[in-house]
Amino acid sequence: MKRKIITLSKKLVFIGLFAMLCASSGLAAPKVKRALIGSVETVDKTAKTIAVKTADGTVETIKWTSKTTVRGLKDGAKAVDFAGHEGSHVVVHYSVKGAEKTAHAFEHLGRETPKVMEGTIKVVGSGTRTVVVKTGDGVEETLELSEHAVVDSEKGIVNASKFTTKETEKGSKVTVHYTEEGGRKVAHLIKRL
Repeated sequence: MKRKIITLSKKLVFIGLFAMLCASSGLAAPKVKRALIGSVETVDKTAKTIAVKTADGTVETIKWTSKTTVRGLKDGAKAVDFAGHEGSHVVVHYSVKGAEKTAHAFEHLGRETPKVMEGTIKVVGSGTRTVVVKTGDGVEETLELSEHAVVDSEKGIVNASKFTTKETEKGSKVTVHYTEEGGRKVAHLIKRL
């Protein structure tokens, strides 16, 4: 009886060590990289979080770290600098681990609400930073890609310029979030449907 208990104890220790090894070696669930667009609702300096309200009314709370970058707000900006900029629009590049969302980058778009276009990809600019989307009413719209534009698909996010040269299939259904700048439509986030 004593021998069975010792053998069982050894097995439990082995199972516990194996579980810890799996969790620490990357066999645990990987971080999924995503992107969202919305308006800054609140900034909590103590919790180091920003609440972002998306177009469908959902409020997503995103944590930031010292490694989180901020573009388009001011030189050397940190996520905490969004305090006082509530109502402005941002694209957030983040990872999900469990229920926690952690921002890698915030791209400040300003106060104007980005527009949304749905359609299918018609042409991808080879060697250029453009994409042509055919809307539901048959109009073909050419959009420039912003410097930090990303595509969010079932696999996570990818730089839009890489998406346009490698991963696009003509006819892919997409939602494009864009702003109008000097008569040009500039895409910031493309979501594959």
